[in-house]
Amino acid sequence: LLGFVSLSQYSAVDSNPLSLYVMHPFWNAVVKIFPTWLAPNLITFSGFLLLVFNFFLMAYFDPDFYASAPDHQHVPNGVWIVVGLLNFMAYTLDGVDGKQARRTNSSTPLGELFDHGLDSWACVYFVVTVYSTFGRGSTGVSVFVLYLLLWVVLFSFILSHWEKYNTGILFLPWGYDVSQVTISIVYIVTAFVGVEAWYAPFLFNFLYRDLFTAMIIVCALTVTLPMSLYNFYK
Repeated sequence: LLGFVSLSQYSAVDSNPLSLYVMHPFWNAVVKIFPTWLAPNLITFSGFLLLVFNFFLMAYFDPDFYASAPDHQHVPNGVWIVVGLLNFMAYTLDGVDGKQARRTNSSTPLGELFDHGLDSWACVYFVVTVYSTFGRGSTGVSVFVLYLLLWVVLFSFILSHWEKYNTGILFLPWGYDVSQVTISIVYIVTAFVGVEAWYAPFLFNFLYRDLFTAMIIVCALTVTLPMSLYNFYK
């Protein structure tokens, strides 16, 4: 599968300025580093494994999601840097694999299924991993809210593919690129400022944890959902 099956050349539209003017030029440069004999699915799988590694790394240092709470032993600062860099690498590989498939003329529908199938699993891994930044406790996010956030992210993923099924075009949601870059930055910033920095209110009594939760929910309801319904209507 990894050696002979690659991504399909499905139709995709990405109107996100961050992706169009920053990430795509970056990915176009990165893909040239890979030899043409390297299977795109191997790139896809490698990026997925980085997310899985991040998940187990944080599970080791924060098994009960209390490591970021006050009066608990925090995750070492170096671990946040590693997780941030690996998250960005995984995001980069996810953006490069399709370019490698088109570059090597080795696209197949099964490859697309493989790529997006792993992406569906990634919805769980990267959300649960970033949860450790705030964790539980008085300054953290409840497990019930985490459960809701997991559903919101998975709903956005399913919605995009329902949209593609009905329109024939995968309109990539803006929230994905912004969230991946933001998450990587937050990990690295946490290493330098410490988790205590997230205890302070962001604005009045509005905590950073509330900002984190609101961003995910608001982006899904005010950007991803309306755009998908509008594209389907057109």
